[in-house]
Amino acid sequence: MAKDSHSLRTLLSTLNHQPPTNTYLKFLYKTEGCDSIWMDLHPENSHSARISGVEENRGVQNRMPVGYSTAITGRHHPDPIRVGVIGVGNMGQHHTRVLSMLKDVELVGVADVNVERGLDTASKYRVRFFEDYRDLLALVDAVCIAVPTRLHYPVGMACLQAGVHVLIEKPIAASISEAELLVNAAADYQRILQVGHIERFNPAFQEFSKVLKTEEVLALEARRMSPYSNRANDVSVVLDLMIHDIDLMLDLVNASVVKLTASGSRASDSGYLDYVTATLGFANGVVATLISSKVTHRKLRSIVAHCKNSLTEADFLNNEILIHRQTTANYITDYGQVLYRQDGLIEKVYTSNIEPLHAELEHFVSCVRGGNQPSVGGEQALKALRLASLIEQMALDGKAWNLAETESVISHQLSVIS
Repeated sequence: MAKDSHSLRTLLSTLNHQPPTNTYLKFLYKTEGCDSIWMDLHPENSHSARISGVEENRGVQNRMPVGYSTAITGRHHPDPIRVGVIGVGNMGQHHTRVLSMLKDVELVGVADVNVERGLDTASKYRVRFFEDYRDLLALVDAVCIAVPTRLHYPVGMACLQAGVHVLIEKPIAASISEAELLVNAAADYQRILQVGHIERFNPAFQEFSKVLKTEEVLALEARRMSPYSNRANDVSVVLDLMIHDIDLMLDLVNASVVKLTASGSRASDSGYLDYVTATLGFANGVVATLISSKVTHRKLRSIVAHCKNSLTEADFLNNEILIHRQTTANYITDYGQVLYRQDGLIEKVYTSNIEPLHAELEHFVSCVRGGNQPSVGGEQALKALRLASLIEQMALDGKAWNLAETESVISHQLSVIS
C-alpha cells in the first residue's frame, strides 16, 4: 500500500480540472494492479473522484438523509434506497454481495478498519471505501452493520443519531443496557432498527411456522451445532448460535416463559461457553429444549415439534420439512387377504429456494421505503437478548429457576421478557 499525497493530488487535480488547494484527501491506493479509474462528478459542494477506492472530498456537508424530520409512517424516500455496509468480514461480505444485486438499491460504499480488506471489497463491487464509517453516513439512507458484537452499540448509536436506518447483526448488542439504549434511540430519531435474526426469513422456518398453526404443540427441540472456528469467538455459543433459536421459540410459542434451566461447558481457552443446553417452560405448557455447540464435528440446524397428532421436523440446512404421522391401515384384497400394513405416514412440505439473507435485506429495504416496522425489530431482539443473558448466567452458575421463586432477581428479569 503506497501513500504518496503529492502525486495523487496532481493526478486528481488533472482529472477534475481543479487546483488541489484546500482539499481534504484520503490517499490510500494501490500503485500496482490499478487497472481502472472511476470518477464521480457531483455538485461543487460535494465533489469527489475515486481511483480504486481513493477518495477526494471537497466541502462535503454533514447532512441528514432525506426524510429525517418526518415520521416513519408515510415517509417518501428517493429511488433507489442508498445503502452502505459497515464491517466487511464474513457476514459483511454476504451483505455486500446481496445488496449489490437488489433491485432499487444503490450500494454506496463499504467501511472497515481493515484497509486492505475494505479496498478489495470496494473494488470488487465498484463502490467507495471508507476507513472511518462515519464518513459514509452522510451519503446513505440506511446501513447494514456487521462488526464485532462489542461494537454494535457505539456504531449503531452513531448511525441512528445521524438519521440513518439500521440493520444490525445479532445479537442487537453486547449487553441489555446497550440494547435498550439502541431501541430507545431508534424511537427517538424515528429510524428503522432491524436486527439480523436471519432464521426468521428462512423459508423452512416460515413454512414450519405455518404448519404448527394447524397443530397442537406439546414440545419443541432445537439443535444448532457447528465445528469449532475462529469466527465470532468474542461471545459465547449462547449469543453466537443459540440466540437464533431463542428468537424462533419466542416467535413460535405465544406464551410467557415461567421456568428455565441451563447448563454448559467450555472446550476452548476463549473463556466463553462452547456447549450449552437449555430448557424453557412456557405458561401454556409447552416445553422447549435448545442445544447449541461450537465444538461439534458436524453442522446441524434443526427444529422438531412434538405435536398431539404429528412429529414435524424442519431442517434449515437442507431447507426441508417433514411431517410424521403414526397411522395404521391394512390394505386388503377383495378376498379378505391382507396385502400389507401401513404403520406410518410421512408428508413433505414444499419450501421456496430464496436465500434467507436476500429475503431479510429485501424486507429491510421495504421497511425503509414504506416506513413500516420490521418483523424483527429492536424490541423483539431485546427480548431474545434478555432470555439469552439469563441462559448464559444459569449455564455459568449451574442454577435452576422457576416462577415460584418470586423474590429472585431472575424472576424479575424473566418477567420483563414476557
